[in-house]
Amino acid sequence: MRNVLFVLTTLAVIGLAFWAYRENYATQEALSEVDTLRQDIRAAHSRLAVLKAEWAYLNRPDRLRDLADINFDRLGLLPLRPEQFGYVDEVAYPAPDLPPITDSVEVSGTVEASE
Repeated sequence: MRNVLFVLTTLAVIGLAFWAYRENYATQEALSEVDTLRQDIRAAHSRLAVLKAEWAYLNRPDRLRDLADINFDRLGLLPLRPEQFGYVDEVAYPAPDLPPITDSVEVSGTVEASE
């Protein structure tokens, strides 16, 4: 009986060691993947910072004004004036379309006048 207990204990220890070995490598692989994702995120953040800087550079008011002046004949762009803006309550929104009435409803208590 004691030998069976020793064999089962030995098999349990070997099984747990195998499980721990596999979990260790799975954890290392997951950590490696997380490092790769973090590097990708850092690269994306730096690309985004460059794009934001380029956008700010290209949208400088003096540059846009010069472009509008250069292309005035072709585009006909004029500077905006405050009178050109309106209010939201001045916008005429279309009324929503109502679905057609397909079923008539009979109302009780109405008396038809017959002459």
